[in-house]
Amino acid sequence: MAAALAVALALAVGGCGGDSKDGKPGATDGGNQSKSASSESRQPAPLPQPESTAKLAEATGGGGIVLTINSVTRDPGGFVTVSGQLKNPGSQNFVDTSGWVGTEKDVLASGDSVAGATLIDKVGKKRYYVLRDTGGKCLCTMGIVGVKAGQTVPVFAQFPAPPNDTKQVDFQLPTFPTMTVPVSG
Repeated sequence: MAAALAVALALAVGGCGGDSKDGKPGATDGGNQSKSASSESRQPAPLPQPESTAKLAEATGGGGIVLTINSVTRDPGGFVTVSGQLKNPGSQNFVDTSGWVGTEKDVLASGDSVAGATLIDKVGKKRYYVLRDTGGKCLCTMGIVGVKAGQTVPVFAQFPAPPNDTKQVDFQLPTFPTMTVPVSG
């Protein structure tokens, strides 16, 4: 038994890290790892910049804040994720974010957030509210106490998915005009 344990331990230690056949640090897979795969793992993928993403809709709300919707994606788990950004193009900091939370008592645990957002399926005549976790917090961007002058803040909100044949919805966030956006996926 002790001999079998020693052999298993030796194999486990021998399989961790070490040098490949070409003398470079890496896995002991006989040097079969491609150079592109090893160089990809060392360099992080560039993050998309807010200005470079698609713009499905845009509206200006109170205080001159601009809300841009970049994607409305149907996910396999039965929900829709709306992603976008809030931008303050003005020269004054914007702090009146309380309207974005909405008026539902159920979302008070979310604090400063975009929990007041809704999706409307006009064809199916149904309104969808932001999903919440078991603690009552929204599945959305939280902690938005303000938007500084010149700042852009990424935002998202997740909703129950409307039927698959629904190809566009109205997105509403309190203090902003309604925006009609296509649903992808």
